Amino acid sequence: MIIRNYQEADCRAIADLFHAAVHAIDDTQYSAAQREAWAPTPPEYGSWRRRLAETQPWVAEHNGATVGFIELEPHGHIDCLYVHPAFQRRGIAGRLLHHLLGQARDLGITQLSVEASKPARAFFEAHGFRLQSENRVIRRGQVLVNSTLVLMLGAE
Repeated sequence: MIIRNYQEADCRAIADLFHAAVHAIDDTQYSAAQREAWAPTPPEYGSWRRRLAETQPWVAEHNGATVGFIELEPHGHIDCLYVHPAFQRRGIAGRLLHHLLGQARDLGITQLSVEASKPARAFFEAHGFRLQSENRVIRRGQVLVNSTLVLMLGAE
């Protein structure tokens, strides 16, 4: 697996990966209606193209396939970290986060934040993030619960 910079040709694969990852979340975490509000079917490729051109995520690739991606905003906010359902629990999210941590330190960012979904919260907490708040977000008429987590980056 390699981690590389985003290329415009990655757009559709990333949008499809996001959609698949959200819709693979267990019904006990988010209902089908909540998942559809979060990641509409079909994906909004035009919106994704504009978004990714701006955010320039890092992409995890395995044998030529896009298997994950992560985004870092200039002020230290992680807006997206997703791994394709067929490749979850293989360390890809951890490698993407590790890559992002190195980039954040190089940029002089001292604090990271993320709004983690219910299933992602434990991952971030296992990597040292601490709970700051619990949130209720309304998206397309559905209430989605997530958690804001923060990580202080010390000088190393």
